[in-house]
Formats: sequence, C-alpha cells, structure tokens
Amino acid sequence: MLRDITIGQYYPSNSVIHKLDPRTKLAGTFLFIISIFCYTKLWDYILPIALLGIVIYLSKVPLKFIFKGLKPIVFILSITIIFNIILTPGKVIFHFWIIKLTEEGLIMGAKMGLRLILLVIGSAILTFTTTPNQLTDGLEKSLKPLNKIGVPVHEVAMMMSIALRYIPILLDEADKIMKAQVARGADFESGNLIKRAKALVPVLVPLFISAFKRAIDLAMAMEARCYHGGSQRTAYKPLKYKSSDRISYIIIILFTILSITLGIMKI
Repeated sequence: MLRDITIGQYYPSNSVIHKLDPRTKLAGTFLFIISIFCYTKLWDYILPIALLGIVIYLSKVPLKFIFKGLKPIVFILSITIIFNIILTPGKVIFHFWIIKLTEEGLIMGAKMGLRLILLVIGSAILTFTTTPNQLTDGLEKSLKPLNKIGVPVHEVAMMMSIALRYIPILLDEADKIMKAQVARGADFESGNLIKRAKALVPVLVPLFISAFKRAIDLAMAMEARCYHGGSQRTAYKPLKYKSSDRISYIIIILFTILSITLGIMKI
C-alpha cells in the first residue's frame, strides 16, 4: 500500500507541461480546484474531465502511475460516496430497514466522488511535473506580495518544499521498517481494523524517531552552511514567463469563467 502513494513524487519527462513556469502550474491547479466545486449538475463534470485528460496527455505521465495514487484514498472515497447516497433526502428508489437510497443521493454521491478524484489527480499532476525546487521558487514568487505585511514567504515555501521532498523518503523508511517487522513475525494483514491499527504501533515509533533524526540532521546541515532564509538570495535559474505560459493562463481563466457561469446559471 505504501508503494501506491505517489504524493510528492516527480515524474521526469520533456513534455509541454513540465516546461511550464511553476507559477503557471500553481495558479492553474488552484483555479482548477475552485472550478470543480462550481458545478451543480452531474454532466457539467465532462468539462473538467476533458481538460484534465488533455493535461495528462500533454504531460506524458503514464495513466497507470496517475491512477496508482488513487488506491490509498479508496476507503475515504467509498465512505464519502456511501454516506452521501444514504443520507441525502429525496425521492426514494430503494428501501431496506433504515437504509434509504434516493435519486438525489445517487447524484450527490457521484458528484462528491468525482470531485474527490479530480481534486487528487489535479493536485498530483502538479507534483508529477514540477520538481520540489521549482515548487519552492514558484510559491515564493507567487506569494512575494505578502512580504509587505510581514508574512515570511520564503520560509513558508521552504517548509512546504521540504515536506513534499520528505514524503517519499518517509514512505520508503516506513516500508523498510514494516518489512523488518514482518521478518520478525509481525502480521499487518490479518485481523479486524483495530488489531491492524495496533499492529502499526511498532512501525510508528521508529518512524517518528527516524523523522526527527532526519529533521535534526537537516537543521544542522543548514546551520553549517550559514543558511539565513530568503534575504538577499538570488536564484540559480530565474523564473521567466514564456508564450506557452501566457496561452496556459488564457485557457485556465476561460475555463474558470465558464465553470463559474455554469454554476451560477445552473444550465
């Protein structure tokens, strides 16, 4: 299961999406996430699905790699859909004991499921096509105006970049610890949910110790190199917008306007 978590991983390629400015991809992802919550009818989601399909095709990231990241959220996705189906009032189409399936519940469950899937895949495309260093630079440049009101933009961007960079490392560390525990006779697969949760305790303790040790080592390395934050720092590769970025901004703005219009007009 840990191998199926692809959050924070970068997929190297020479695609059009990879070459876009990180600020363009951050803005596009942000507006895309807002847009998917604007739709009121189920068939409206054809629009974001089509746009996301085009982006995936242009990014050259394999579909198997993208959908692999959905496996860890299958449980949350199932609970969300089921709760919406049985708890949404409306026209009853099936009734058994205290469980009532309604037409409105089926539609709401489908919409919530689509929203969650689009949210995860849309966010994953950002990390698949953008390196942690590019994300840091993009976030810092995008949030730079907040420096005027005292927000430590560079430090915030650096923390988010380090967090994304350490997700795959910690997952790999957790996988190694679990394999070591299995070799000693631990069982993580059998039993009910509570027993399986208790079995993870011997994994969490050494994982937290390893995480804190890595954090201390990173802090000492940064201090040894006289790191002082973003004051008077220059970029090795300065960010510059290209014609492809301008075209992408136009497309995502038009998409957002169309999404908001569909939501307001309820076509």
